[in-house]
Amino acid sequence: MEKFQRYYLSFLLLIVYTNTIAQVNCNAVEGENCKKACEQYNWASDRQGSRESQEAFDKAIELCPDFSNSYMEKAVPYLKNGDFVTWKILIDKAVAADPKMHLGYRGWCKFQFLRDYKGAVQDLEALKKYYPDDLGRSLNGDYHLEVVKAMSYSALGQKEKAAGIIENLLASRSYFKGLYDHYQLGVTYFELGRYDKALDHFEKQSKEYDFAENIYFKSKVSKIRNKDYLDLKKLALTTYDEGKIMKDVYTHHFNKIYRKQIEEL
Repeated sequence: MEKFQRYYLSFLLLIVYTNTIAQVNCNAVEGENCKKACEQYNWASDRQGSRESQEAFDKAIELCPDFSNSYMEKAVPYLKNGDFVTWKILIDKAVAADPKMHLGYRGWCKFQFLRDYKGAVQDLEALKKYYPDDLGRSLNGDYHLEVVKAMSYSALGQKEKAAGIIENLLASRSYFKGLYDHYQLGVTYFELGRYDKALDHFEKQSKEYDFAENIYFKSKVSKIRNKDYLDLKKLALTTYDEGKIMKDVYTHHFNKIYRKQIEEL
């Protein structure tokens, strides 16, 4: 419970951070037009998604084309509404103007929304130029961006490389674990046929924060080993019905499992 509370506190702090990061101290912005653009940006950020905010972002971009945040925030509603073409045009302009600030976000979105795993790896590798020691976390706080890179490699078929990245993170004393790290590593080992390692990480996940998908894979390991798996399958279904599953507001998690898959086990 204590570990879960730490995760929960971290998530709450991330919400506070992401709600305030949009606001910029315009006094620190150089150039009169760029200061005005910053003020337009701050005003529009509080009204994200409205016609008025989009028009204000346009005005900010006209005043100061190098003010990258305007492109980024203008892009967000398109991402949420599934217009990935328009989103990419805008976010690419944000990255071109300030790669240090926006590469990690674009890489995360390529992974989570577009399933562009190759593009995600490219962005996150490029981000190392600016943050060689710590890439930071995904915008929703669920994953360290190194784990996002690892999952991208896994999706591209480079599962040994993916496992190595996560193992190295978990071995670091300074690393603050994400909510699903052991689960994602366990699934990677499962797909490699290394069931002892997989089960070890599924058990570690259970001790820190358990959910239906994790229990499902534990039952799969038991079934493969010709051991009784039906109790675990039943528990996975019950846990699923209780809502203890991998959740995301706008899309679904990598290695997400659905009730039908559990039923068919």
